[in-house]
Amino acid sequence: MPRDEEKVVIAGFGGQGVMLMGQILSYAATAEGINTVWIPSYGPETRGGTANCSVIISEASINSPVVSEPNTVIAMNSPSLQKFEGRIKTGGTLLVNTSAVKDHTYRDDINVIKIDAADEALKLGNLKVANMIMLGAYLNVSGVFEVESIHAVFDKIFTGDKAKLIDLNKQALQTGSALVNA
Repeated sequence: MPRDEEKVVIAGFGGQGVMLMGQILSYAATAEGINTVWIPSYGPETRGGTANCSVIISEASINSPVVSEPNTVIAMNSPSLQKFEGRIKTGGTLLVNTSAVKDHTYRDDINVIKIDAADEALKLGNLKVANMIMLGAYLNVSGVFEVESIHAVFDKIFTGDKAKLIDLNKQALQTGSALVNA
């Protein structure tokens, strides 16, 4: 883990898998014995607005579950970008799904990573893995977990009929990671 404490906000429209991304990070932390907090925010946003979750991952005790200044924001759409970009710590990271964000002027005091997640997901044959492409990019940039830790989470959460999705999700992680260095 590169930092003492990683605070990330993941946001997008309902149905883009933002809650699952946060849960996966928290599950990986728990499996590795690292302190974590995952807080989903649904509210009125479940009706087409921005749904989001906050995740804190820390070797030390977590004193507050509130993420007012995240190290990282993963913005899956424009409303999420507008809502959370200003909160990122100076020097932090913004991962943007450019499939859903067009013509935006970004802050110059943060690291901005642009990923066309929907286009890449379609290349893999399933638009629903756009979230895993963004998660793969996040893992590469943050170094918070090795990809094998996330694979282990997949084995636990994708069971029964969903087990057939494991390989596709692993491919999506790898694609997202590779796009950071492209």
